[in-house]
Amino acid sequence: MKKNSLPSGGTVYSTEHGRMCPDCGRPAEDCLCRRQKAALPKGDGVARLSLETKGRKGKGVTLISGLAVAGEVLSELGKRLKQRCGSGGTVKDGVIEIQGDHRQTVAEALEREGYRVKRVGGG
Repeated sequence: MKKNSLPSGGTVYSTEHGRMCPDCGRPAEDCLCRRQKAALPKGDGVARLSLETKGRKGKGVTLISGLAVAGEVLSELGKRLKQRCGSGGTVKDGVIEIQGDHRQTVAEALEREGYRVKRVGGG
C-alpha cells in the first residue's frame, strides 16, 4: 500500500482508500470531523430579519439569517415560512430568502415556533 504523508504524520492518500482526511485519518467519504464542522452553520440562534433590494431590480426580498440549524431543518423551516407568506423563495448558504416584504409575518411565525427574532436594517 503506497502512502503520501504530511509532515505531521497524517496520511493524505492511500491506494487502498483514495483521499484521506488529514485530521481524523479516515477515508474522505467517511470523514467525521468535516461533517461535524459543516453540520451547524455559524449563528447565535437569533433570527435576524432584513429586507434587501440591491441587485434585485428594486424588488424586495425578506432575509432570515443567524439561525443555528442544519440543512434539512432549515429547508423545512423555509418551506413553512414561504407557505405562511404565500410567496416563493429559497434557502442559500444558511439564509432563508422569501420574495417580498414579509418581515412582520415572518417575525410572528418564528416567535410562535420559539425563535428569538431581531429586526436589522432600516424600515
